[in-house]
Amino acid sequence: MVEHVRVAVMTRKQRRLALIGSGLGILAIAVALMLNAFRDSIVFFNSPSDIEAKHIAAGTRIRLGGLVKNGSLLHGNNLKVHFTVTDGSHEVSVAYQGVLPDLFREGQGVVAEGALDGAGQFNADTILAKHDETYMPKEVADALKKSGHWKDDYTKRTTSEGAGK
Repeated sequence: MVEHVRVAVMTRKQRRLALIGSGLGILAIAVALMLNAFRDSIVFFNSPSDIEAKHIAAGTRIRLGGLVKNGSLLHGNNLKVHFTVTDGSHEVSVAYQGVLPDLFREGQGVVAEGALDGAGQFNADTILAKHDETYMPKEVADALKKSGHWKDDYTKRTTSEGAGK
């Protein structure tokens, strides 16, 4: 008795679908790996609490955001400035040399770009301040709300002064 063995052969349509499916699977894996690698660098800024929790290594370039602590602003020689950025629960000392933005003040939102040194001081090379009297970066406001230091006065000033424009 002769048995006929049937060999499974993929049709062109099946091969094409398998190739497309494989390509989409590889693309999904590549996107997942990229998003995982960029997870920390996608953040607009790190609050002082984030820096404390993440144990960011000295020399790592980051953005630090929060409020300039009242009474912490010290002007030195050659445009050197020292101040403290706080989110209400943690503080980071900041050193900067250069001209500060016109609207930079104590008690206001700020984002500083730079790196931490070995002693935990943040050496900033760029300072970003609010662009008008009522502006606060959304991320700073969210961090303040999260830490419980949000004041309703911020919202009242923004809405009342914004209505008069």
